[in-house]
Amino acid sequence: MKAIILAAGVGKRLWEVTQHRPKCLIEIGGRSLLYRYLESLAAVGIRRVDMVVGYKQEMIRAAVAQDPCGIRVNFLVNEQFQRGSISSLWEARMLLDDDVIVMDADVLFHRGILRRLALSPFENALLMDETVKQTGEECMVVVAGDRVIALTKKMPDHYDYAGEGVGFLRVRHADTPRVVSSLRGYIEKNMWHMEYEDALLEYFHDVRVGHEKIGGLPWTEIDFVNDIKKAELEVLPRL
Repeated sequence: MKAIILAAGVGKRLWEVTQHRPKCLIEIGGRSLLYRYLESLAAVGIRRVDMVVGYKQEMIRAAVAQDPCGIRVNFLVNEQFQRGSISSLWEARMLLDDDVIVMDADVLFHRGILRRLALSPFENALLMDETVKQTGEECMVVVAGDRVIALTKKMPDHYDYAGEGVGFLRVRHADTPRVVSSLRGYIEKNMWHMEYEDALLEYFHDVRVGHEKIGGLPWTEIDFVNDIKKAELEVLPRL
């Protein structure tokens, strides 16, 4: 198993911070998000990372070179990093050559959250914080029956329950062509500015994707300045 970290974006909603550094290099408690990712991946036995970079990529490369935490990191450049995250995952499609965990690069999380996904009995799986109800911004893991049917901010009419997605997706190697096929349908329509999560509907339809509940474990996605404060005051002390 390896990880693909999507770290190409600008982070426009956090521009007062990201004009100086990419989101993954935001420091919480004196350590960058990226360093915490590499440290956590090494702790669960994942030693290979493909990282999609773009915006201020030289800063990311320098940070990894300084201390890769024993992980072999391969860089892939998304030259169109102003586009939506679908462009980064599409750029990485040829690297889906193993069981993989696809990771957004802007989450501060308890190591147990990643361990739960890596050790899940579901070979295709998402993480769900079942304690979170949607207020508008959250990307939700939506479940009907025994499978995930969507990962989206736009809730379907019919489902059994939902919780906020943490931003990590585990995919079995044999099912990675389904991910690529699902993305391709939107790429062929030139829908480059969408987020990759909304482009996975076909994948969720074709592949039984399970979920792991992580309610109670501390984490936060960092999209706004207030999220940095939350990370420092509420999440960091519990890691």
